[in-house]
Amino acid sequence: MIYLDHNATTPPAPEVLDAMGPVFVTAWANASSQHGPGQDAKRVLGAARATAARALGCKTSELIFTSGATEANHMALTGLLAAAQAQGRNRLLIGAVEHSALLRLARSLAGQGVPVDVMPVSPDGRVDLAAAEALMGPDLALVSLMAANNETGALMPVAEVAALAHAAGAPMHVDATQWIGKLPFSFADYPADAVSLSAHKFHGPKGAGALLLRQGRAFAPPVPGSQERGRRGGTENLPAIVGMAAALERLGDLAAQAQQVAGLRDALERGLAELPGLHVWCQDVPRLPGTSYLRFGLVDADVVLQRLSRLNVAASSGAACSSGGSEPSHVLTAMGVSRDEALCAIRFSLGDETQSEDIALLLNSLPALIEPLLSAETAAS
Repeated sequence: MIYLDHNATTPPAPEVLDAMGPVFVTAWANASSQHGPGQDAKRVLGAARATAARALGCKTSELIFTSGATEANHMALTGLLAAAQAQGRNRLLIGAVEHSALLRLARSLAGQGVPVDVMPVSPDGRVDLAAAEALMGPDLALVSLMAANNETGALMPVAEVAALAHAAGAPMHVDATQWIGKLPFSFADYPADAVSLSAHKFHGPKGAGALLLRQGRAFAPPVPGSQERGRRGGTENLPAIVGMAAALERLGDLAAQAQQVAGLRDALERGLAELPGLHVWCQDVPRLPGTSYLRFGLVDADVVLQRLSRLNVAASSGAACSSGGSEPSHVLTAMGVSRDEALCAIRFSLGDETQSEDIALLLNSLPALIEPLLSAETAAS
């Protein structure tokens, strides 16, 4: 299997599995309990928190463990918004190409009467800064923007938008789910007030994530409880937290790794460029190192994925399934891409274990399966 879907999820690293296993046996007690086993679990939790905070460049008090980035995003938006509403600010500003889970939350908040505005993107997939600036104002409660798009890989102008938000007196939340583990990151010098992440994107377990919340930032916990300094109730998922800490600890020189992965991605795109009708989105803007979002003429994505399956290659499409069939990617739609083109979108997302041999095998085999489809498309037109 050639796995090229790392933006969706990553396989758990051996170090992660090794770290998690003993927790089920030796630290299974509730970390809030006062007895010996509970205190043992509390010490394991504290050690994992320290490890994760060190890797993320944050204070241990700024690290709130969650079940993943979706929960962290919900906590950030509802908790920061509620705190701002107490100060007379009520409007939420988000990016047009955010993850669908965040967009659904924004729609739900709008249905509850919260004013929600959307920062549009340019055809290159990045937030239009002039339009973003025009949407700032004294009523702004929170700005939320992803660090990197999960489909196109385009890196967003986080620093510039954060400066605009702070100038307007509003906090900045960043969904860094696709960034952390792929590119260097340190919360200490990051321009946002809150950052979401998910462990399974960097070889950690599913069911673990975090919200990094700047010390001193006003926050109204949406799920209050005694855990996580009163900011997130619920017994901690200790094995998953330990696994996430191990995944963060194993991260090496991400700048060097990014350069290597980007080289493989570029080699893939150069090889596929020999096919007529190839189009790569966001190729001319800063991207995640392993992401290539493309189409082969107007060949339907499902057909291409079937051909890739024959080669034992795992990739994904830019279309989401719905009861009525396939709908084009909301990301490409926001970029002004036509429906017909958007339904042809294929995403290859390489990872740190992708080898040059994988790319060579794909380039040696895929064109022969795609060329007849392109020829048939030309003949039909």
